[in-house]
Amino acid sequence: MNSYLVDINADVGEGLNNESDLMAYLSSCNIACGGHAGDLQTMAHVVRLAKMHKVKIGAHPSFPDKENFGRVVVDMPAADLYASLKQQIRALQNILRAENVQLHHIKPHGALYNLAAKDEKTAKVIIEVVKSIALPTNLYVPYGSVIERLAREEEIRITYEAFADRNYNDDLSLVSRKNNNAILNDKHQVLGHVLNMVKGQNVKTVTGVEVSIKASTFCVHGDTKNALEILRYLSQELPKNNINIQ
Repeated sequence: MNSYLVDINADVGEGLNNESDLMAYLSSCNIACGGHAGDLQTMAHVVRLAKMHKVKIGAHPSFPDKENFGRVVVDMPAADLYASLKQQIRALQNILRAENVQLHHIKPHGALYNLAAKDEKTAKVIIEVVKSIALPTNLYVPYGSVIERLAREEEIRITYEAFADRNYNDDLSLVSRKNNNAILNDKHQVLGHVLNMVKGQNVKTVTGVEVSIKASTFCVHGDTKNALEILRYLSQELPKNNINIQ
């Protein structure tokens, strides 16, 4: 019987103050660094929690738009977006250096993540930011995306990410949060969703179609209302299905 290794990640430092509960069930985390949420004090607190739990730390930069929590596309010049993303990541890196911890990965947030999956101009900005970082780091990307292709061309290390608690459209884009069926809250549905993606390398879309997908890290959003319940359940059930979290 095949065995699998997966990473479970969550977006944290977003003002919910639930990190002390979530960290025990994560293997990596994405820390908001001031664009859509977060400040230096929050970042430092979450970094220390992650360090204590031996959770890999990633930067979670966003369009600079706290008003909309980074979930709306901001039309801004590429140079300004580059400067903002660089500033956000640098703020987290300064804290990581003080705590003697390495930056493991970068994962864009919200509208930036979704836009970079299909828009070459936006993806290029993120790629240039990643290239500017002194030490090699992983970039979390969706399978089959524009940003994946560009990262491969630039020989940037990528990790395929999928979403445990979100429904997919047939083109592998996420169902809009404006729709009632965007988020999966039922822990049994979430488990089935993840099992299908890991073992079958398929995802069942909202139209009932099975679409090919690859992923080795799975996100449970920290602001999903029952995120802790879902994470606990996955940590119990995935190993029973020969899927180990690492």
